[in-house]
Amino acid sequence: MKYSRVIERMRRGERILESDPDFADLRSEFEATLSLVGELNTGYHPMDARRSLLEQIWGQELDPSVRMFPPFYTAFGKLTRVGKEVFINFGCTFLDQGGITIEDGVFIGPGVKITTESHPEEPELRHNLLVKPVVIRRNAWLGAGAVILPGVTVGENAIVGAGAVVTKDVPDGTVVAGVPARIMRKIKS
Repeated sequence: MKYSRVIERMRRGERILESDPDFADLRSEFEATLSLVGELNTGYHPMDARRSLLEQIWGQELDPSVRMFPPFYTAFGKLTRVGKEVFINFGCTFLDQGGITIEDGVFIGPGVKITTESHPEEPELRHNLLVKPVVIRRNAWLGAGAVILPGVTVGENAIVGAGAVVTKDVPDGTVVAGVPARIMRKIKS
């Protein structure tokens, strides 16, 4: 797949500010992605057609085992990486300018929000974007309505309870729940 210079810069971790000469290209990428998201969320598309639209949104070839039920929301998409046997349920939102990695076998429940983006608290700086990557490790399960905040890694085989707000890393093989999420217990073997 061919990518614009601005996407390549962002994949290298560069920030594109409003004053950057490439900012107009970034806006064009947002518009192109929003058009694809609109198409994905309008009417019925068989799974292969949905996967094809997701490949364009995410800028990667997807394994045929990847499944997703729309609607789905993102404004950029090109910094999301998705492994094999991933399932994404209805109504999820990914804000990926900091990079989202979803490893093999991950289940994502309905209404989950994964965000890599935030803003400084100082009013004079608030228009700036702060980004940190999110990683969802192998076989993790994000329950319905969970919110994963910037910089978080959800460990392998971990479970994030429905409605949890995850503000810090989740260890492998644990169940977290609550607002903010806290460890409830280890996974039963």
